[in-house]
Parts: sequence; C-alpha cells; structure tokens
Amino acid sequence: MYSKFIKRILDICCSFIAIIICIPIFAMLAVIVRIKLGKPVFFKQYRVSKKNKIFKMYKFRTMKDIRDEKGDLLPNELRFTKLGSILRSSSIDELPELVNILKGDISLVGPRPLIVEYLPLYTKYEMQRLNVRGGLIPPEVLYGNITPTWEQQFEYEVFYANNVSFLLDIKIILATFVGIFKRNTINYGNYSRDSFEERLDKKE
Repeated sequence: MYSKFIKRILDICCSFIAIIICIPIFAMLAVIVRIKLGKPVFFKQYRVSKKNKIFKMYKFRTMKDIRDEKGDLLPNELRFTKLGSILRSSSIDELPELVNILKGDISLVGPRPLIVEYLPLYTKYEMQRLNVRGGLIPPEVLYGNITPTWEQQFEYEVFYANNVSFLLDIKIILATFVGIFKRNTINYGNYSRDSFEERLDKKE
C-alpha cells in the first residue's frame, strides 16, 4: 500500500510545498550561477528511473563550459569551480530535482538515477534497483557512507528496492542531515570515483 500509493502522494505534497518555499532560493541561485558560470543555468541530462523509464533530470550547473581548440569539453576537474564545489557539497545543486519529483520521474527517497548509457551494463541483481523510482535522497546516507563504491551503492539500493517502507524512508530522510554535514567536512564537491566502465574493466 505504501510503495504503490501513499509514497507517491507524499512525494507530490512534499515537492509542491518545497518548490513554493524555495522559489526565492531558486531565483537567487539562478542569478549567481548565471553570473559565475554562465549559461545555461541548469544542467540537464537523461537518466533512468523505475521500470527503465528515461527522463530529463534537472540540476543547477556546477562546471564551466570550457572547451579545447577542437571544441571538445575539457576534463571535469579543469571545468569545476569553487561555487560548483559548494553547491555539490551542500546538495543545493540538486534542488531543481524537486520538479522531477512533482512530475513523477523520481521520488524523494530512492536509488540514484543513473545515466542511460549504463542501462545495458547492469547485472540481473543490479537491475532490481529499477523496480522503484529513483530518488533525490539515496539510501546510502542511512549507512553513513557518502562515497560508496559502485558495489556498495548497488547493495544499498537493491536492499531499499526490496524493502521500501514509510519507516525506512523516514530513517533515510533523517540521516540526510548527517550526510550533508559529512559532505561539507570532506569537501565532497571535489569527490570523484571510477566511471562505470572503469569498474567493469577492473572486474575483467
């Protein structure tokens, strides 16, 4: 009952209220990002959610659009900025995802929505994470592990997908505040890990 009906109702109510409250913050951040990083203000990327649904996810951009002489984007570490680091460490860059929650693309709590290119690379076990909507707040925060390996992330997410409950969601939401504090103490804005493809190469 909760995962099929109540969870979606709570998502709609919470995201709608949060969007209304955050309108002044959105406006202020949009101006700051436009001045510091240029346009577009929002980073848009296709991601995958429940039952392989592909949707366009929104975030505040955190990197500059700097390219080489061939017109190709420079590596992320060369395009990242202090502002971007602050936005990522505080999770403020993810506030526009409230719109995705309201639309039903993702939920307030759920597995991280990953890019479309990863979809054919999941194992049968990992595919279980797509039995539920992706989320703004990932299950990993419940374990105090804000920099999980791919294997750890999938373990947390598959467990969540198979055990969704109101109590579990509340625990994850409450743990988020500790997670954001940890993000700031370790400078999470500059954190990066192996790409999905590199992870597969190491397994072979």
